Amino acid sequence: MVVGRRTRVRWFLSFWLFILSGVAFLDRTNISIAGLDISREFGLSNQRLGWIFSAFLIGYAGFQLPAGYLAARFGPRRVLTFGVFWWGIATALTAVMPSGLPHSLALFIAVRFALGAGEAVIYPAANQFVARWIPQQERGFVNGLIFAGVGAGSGLTPPLLTWIIVEQGWRAAFWFSATIGFAAGAIWWVFARDTPEDHPGVARSELVEIRQGLQSSSADTLEGPVSQGTAISWRAIFARKDLAALMAGYFSFGYIAWVFFSWFFLYMAQVRGFDLKASARYAMLPFLCMTVFSLVGGALSDWLTRLYGLRVGRCYLAAFSLFLTGVFLVLGSQAKSPQLAGIILAGGAGALYLSQSTFWSVSVDIAGRSSGVFSSIVNMGGQIGGALTASLTPWIAQRFGWTTSFAVAAAFAVIGGLCWLVVHPENALEA
Repeated sequence: MVVGRRTRVRWFLSFWLFILSGVAFLDRTNISIAGLDISREFGLSNQRLGWIFSAFLIGYAGFQLPAGYLAARFGPRRVLTFGVFWWGIATALTAVMPSGLPHSLALFIAVRFALGAGEAVIYPAANQFVARWIPQQERGFVNGLIFAGVGAGSGLTPPLLTWIIVEQGWRAAFWFSATIGFAAGAIWWVFARDTPEDHPGVARSELVEIRQGLQSSSADTLEGPVSQGTAISWRAIFARKDLAALMAGYFSFGYIAWVFFSWFFLYMAQVRGFDLKASARYAMLPFLCMTVFSLVGGALSDWLTRLYGLRVGRCYLAAFSLFLTGVFLVLGSQAKSPQLAGIILAGGAGALYLSQSTFWSVSVDIAGRSSGVFSSIVNMGGQIGGALTASLTPWIAQRFGWTTSFAVAAAFAVIGGLCWLVVHPENALEA
C-alpha cells in the first residue's frame, strides 16, 4: 500500500451490500407481486398463498443461527457469495414450476423454504462485515445504507415485475430476479474481502482510520489484524438480559414489515379497489419511504450517539420510531380515501424503518467480534414475526376486517417500542 494514498473501499463494499440487500428483497417479494397470477394458475386461495409466504420466513428464521456461525467462521465474502447463488437457484426453480403438477402447493412451499434458508446469510454476514470494516461512528449510517436496499428492492419490485408479468408472464419475472442475483453475487466475490488487511485496494490511511474506529468500540479492542477464527462468546451472548428484549422488539418489527412485504399490494388491489397498475404504483410508496427513512434513521442514530451516547442514539430513537409507526398504522387503516390510506400507511413503513439500522448497529455495539451470531439471534425473532403475519394477517382480515389486522400490527409496534427501553448497548459483552 502506498503511504498517503486515500481510498474509500469500505464505502464501495457497503454500497454493494445495499445492492445485495435490494436483490434479496426482490427475490423474496416477487411472489407477492406474482401472487395473483400464481393463485389463478394453480388454484390457490389467499390462505394457501400465505402458507407459501410463511415457508420462506420459516426457512429464513430457522437458519439464522447457522448463518451467523458460518459468517463468523468463514467470513462474509465466501458465505454471502454462496448464499446469493443459493437463492438465485431457488428463484429459478420457482420459474420452472410446471402447471398442473400434482402437489404443486407442497413444492412451492419447499422451494420458498429453501430460498429462505439461503437468504438467511445476508444480514448476519453483512453485520460481520460491519464489525470488521466499519468504525463505530459510521455504523448507524452504513447499516441504514444496507437496509435501504430493503426498500429499494421492494419498491422497484411492484412496477418492474408488473411490467414484466404483463409483457412476458410471471415466470419471466422470476428468471429476471435470478439473473440479477447471480450477477450481483459474482461482483461481490470479485471485489469483497473479509478484512481490510486482506484487501489489496485499501490504502494505509484508510486502514489506520478503520483500525482507530474499531479500537474506540467498547465491545472489542482489536489490536492487529482481525482474526477470522476468534472464538464466539456463547456464554456471554446468552447471559445478556436484553437479548430477549431485542428479539421481542425485532419480532414486532418483522410482524409489521411483512404486512407490507406480503399483503400491501394485494390489500390495495382487493380492499381499496385499485387495478393492477395502480396497485403497483401505490405499493411502491411504503418501500420508497423505507429506503429514505432507513438512511435518515442511520445518520440520525450516529449523530445522536455522538452527542448523547449509545442509549439515546440507538434505544430512544428506535422506541420513538416504533411508537410513531403504531399511530400511522391506526390512522391509515381507518382513512376513507384509498389514496390517503396508501400515503398514511406508507408513512408508517417509513417510521418503522427509522429504527431498522439500530437493531443491527446495536448488535455490533454489544457483541463486537461475535456480532454475526448475536445479530442472527435477534434477526430470528424478526423473521418469526414475519412468518406469523404472513399467515395470520389474512386470517384476521377474513374474520374481523383489515382495520383489525392493522390494529394488531400497531399493538406490536407499541410492544416493540417498550422493548427498546430495557436495552443497554453501552454495556458491551465481555469475551
